[in-house]
Amino acid sequence: MAYQSLPPTQKFINYRQELLDQQAAPDKAAAKRATYELSLMEHSCFIELNGVVHHFHDSGPRDAAETVVLIHGWDCWWMWWHHIIKYLNNRGVRTIAYDMRGHGWSDNDPNNHYHIDFFAHDLNDLVVKLELRRFHIAAFSFGPFVALDYARTHPGLIRSMTFFNFGYLPNSAFIQAFATNSITFVFNNLLRKLTWWLPAYIFARLVLAKNTVMLHDILIGFKSLGLCAPDAIDQTTRHITSFETTDSVPEMVKSVDMPILFVAGEGDAIMTCENTKKLVDLTHKGSYVCVPECGHLITVELPEVASELIWGHIKSNSLT
Repeated sequence: MAYQSLPPTQKFINYRQELLDQQAAPDKAAAKRATYELSLMEHSCFIELNGVVHHFHDSGPRDAAETVVLIHGWDCWWMWWHHIIKYLNNRGVRTIAYDMRGHGWSDNDPNNHYHIDFFAHDLNDLVVKLELRRFHIAAFSFGPFVALDYARTHPGLIRSMTFFNFGYLPNSAFIQAFATNSITFVFNNLLRKLTWWLPAYIFARLVLAKNTVMLHDILIGFKSLGLCAPDAIDQTTRHITSFETTDSVPEMVKSVDMPILFVAGEGDAIMTCENTKKLVDLTHKGSYVCVPECGHLITVELPEVASELIWGHIKSNSLT
């Protein structure tokens, strides 16, 4: 390894203590969930990327023929991939799921730099320090912005990319102002202050998801709200709703030449199938799947479907 392994962040330490307390509590269901998450923590690693300590979960064979880097979405964290990780590891794939700066168990950036280019630089530093060669990427929602920004300046390293719930959104002065203010208000001023998961789940079920989600995944999603830096929410929202970013998406897609599988949820009201299809038509090696009865949160709504799509795309673009 070309990096120095670091002690865990305080976020990780606090979370682990919460799990240990749950494991010892009389609630058997909570204890079972805690035991499972503690087992996942055994694969957690910590690394400094561009001056910020990052967490990444590294599992599966180290000598695997195929490695996939998993990039989470907006206001999410690595744990949203836990179903996919198990599925891919069982098929001999190495998975590296990391928390972006200010998210999950990664430290917040003391300089509050949460733009796409900073996240892309962090991804590059991770790839360099882990000495990754010819790997795959899977990303959802906000993650593809980071993946594309990285990919267009590092050709030749990525075998394939799978993007979930990502498309070309129309923009206007009204949309920019409304989306920025409303999203930031809802997540920073309302959802983040909740102490009970049910209202947050009701919001997600009404706005984002078309399927009932298991309680454990609901709790994992709810935890991500408290683990994400408020400044990260504010800055990334402003960045992805800016004309500069939305206008650049078609060119970002055109500039990369590795195979990209675009996956859209038929019931996704945010990144619609139609908006996703617009990007597929711009790619050199693009393909497209519209998943019926699925909203914006495919990795927790339909994790087996998401896993199969990633696995199929990896096999189609494998050197072995």
